[in-house]
Amino acid sequence: MSNNQADFIIAANRLPVDRIVHPDGTQEWRTSPGGLVTAMESVMQDRTGVWVGWAGEAGEAPEPFTTEGGLDVQPVSLSEREFRDYYEGFSNETLWPIYHDVIVEPTFHRRWWASYRTVNERFARAIADVAAQGATVWIHDYQLQLVPALVRELRPDVRIGFFNHIPFPPVELFAQLPWRRHLLRGLLGADFIGFQRSTDAGNFIRACRQLLGASNKGDVVTYQPGSEYAHNKTAINPSGTLAVADPRLVRCAAVPISVDFAGLEALAKTPAVKARAKEIRTSLGDPETVLLGVDRLDYTKGIRHRMRALTELFQDGEITTPSTTMVQIATPSRERVAAYRQLRTQVESLVGRINGDHSGLGSTAVHYLHQSYPREEMAALFLAADALLVTPLRDGMNLVAKEYVACRHDLGGALVLSEFTGAAQELTQAYTVNPHDIVGMKQNILRAINDDPQDRRARMRSLRRRVRNHDVQSWAHRYLAALAAAPDKPVRP
Repeated sequence: MSNNQADFIIAANRLPVDRIVHPDGTQEWRTSPGGLVTAMESVMQDRTGVWVGWAGEAGEAPEPFTTEGGLDVQPVSLSEREFRDYYEGFSNETLWPIYHDVIVEPTFHRRWWASYRTVNERFARAIADVAAQGATVWIHDYQLQLVPALVRELRPDVRIGFFNHIPFPPVELFAQLPWRRHLLRGLLGADFIGFQRSTDAGNFIRACRQLLGASNKGDVVTYQPGSEYAHNKTAINPSGTLAVADPRLVRCAAVPISVDFAGLEALAKTPAVKARAKEIRTSLGDPETVLLGVDRLDYTKGIRHRMRALTELFQDGEITTPSTTMVQIATPSRERVAAYRQLRTQVESLVGRINGDHSGLGSTAVHYLHQSYPREEMAALFLAADALLVTPLRDGMNLVAKEYVACRHDLGGALVLSEFTGAAQELTQAYTVNPHDIVGMKQNILRAINDDPQDRRARMRSLRRRVRNHDVQSWAHRYLAALAAAPDKPVRP
C-alpha cells in the first residue's frame, strides 16, 4: 500500500502477526490469535486501514505487507539495544511496576527513557507517513504514551485516540516518575483517552490537575500546553508573553475491553474441543474437582498468594487428593527481567512444596505447566475446569476471566475473581476475593466448589449474559463512537 492512503491507523507495540519458519526453511506471517485483532477486523471491514507495530524481531523492519486475514501492516524497527532499553527496561521495569501499585520496586535509568522517547518518535513518524488526510488514529497501551502528542505535531489534521490496557496509578505513585509530565503531555495529544475502569480515568485526570495545572469539567480535561511552565523564564518568548499553544479539550473515560464471545463459544462447542475436555479430566485421574489457573508468569497475577491459599486448604483437609487437583498454567513472560526470573523460582518452589506434602502415587496436587497453549487447548481446559481461580493483585481487565465465561456454554464451572481486576466491576456474579486475604480466599474457593449446582448455574448464566452483551466488537465500536464524539479544541474569544 502506498503512503497517505489509510483512513484508519492502529498503532501498538506489536504487530498482530508472528513469523513462522517451516522445517523446509520457508516462512510465513501468521495472524496472532487475540481479542484485539478480532475487534480490529470487525471495525476495519468498511475502512482502508493499516496496523503500525514492531514485528517481534530485532533489526531492520520487514517491508510493509498484508496478513493472511487481509490486514495491511507497517512494521517498525527495533534494535536489540532498543528492545532492552525501551521495552524490557523502561516499559517493563519502570512503567509496569509504577502502574501496578509498585508491587516490585521500579527502576529509573535516563538511558532507558531516551530509548523510549526515540522509539515513540519512530512510531509517530510511521503513523504520520501512512495516514490519509483526516484519518482516525488509534494508539494502544503504555509502551506508546508519547505518540499521541508526537503525531499531533506531525499531523494536526488527524483524529487521535489512545487506549490504556493496564491500570493508571494514583498520582502519588505516578509522581515518582522523573518523566511524569512528559508522559501526561504525550497522552494529552489524543482527543479521547480510554481506560479499563472509571478509577483509572479519575487517576489520570487528577494527575493532569496536580502535575500540569490542567482543569476538568467531569471527564473532559482542559489543558493549556506549556501552562505548567508559567514561572519558567525559558517559557517566555521575546515579546514577553507566555510561549504556550492553543488550549485543548481531551475526554478521558472508561471503555472496558472484552473478548470475542461468539468465536470462543463456537470453539468450545466443537466436538473436538468437548472431546479434548473429557480427555483432560481422564488424564488427571477423573477427580471430583479440577481447579484451574491460567496466567502470564507475572508478579501482578497473584500466583504466589493463590498457592498459599491452596497449601492451607490441603493442610486443613478441606481439599484432598485424588478428589481435587489444580492445573496451573504459567505462560513464560519477560524472562530476561530479573523480577520475573525470581518469581518463577518462587512459584516453582511453592508448587514443589505442595506436591511434596500432599501428592500421592498417581495423584498430583498441582500440575504446573510453564508453557503456552493454542486456543483450542485453552477452550478444552476451560470446559474441563470446575473453577477458574483468577487472583491478580492488580490487573487492568483480565480477559482470561471473560474467556472462561464465554467458553462455558454448558453453564458449568465457577469463577473466583480478584476484586483488584477491571473484570470484577463487570462480572459481579463471580466469587469475588481479596488475594491478600488468604482466609477469605480459601472460603470463597470452597464456596465455588461446594455451592448448590443450581446457584452456580445461575451465576454463570448471568456472567455469560454480561460478556455476550459487551463483547470485543461492541467495545471497539463504543470506543470509536466516543472518539468521534470527543470535543474539539475550544475556540479562543
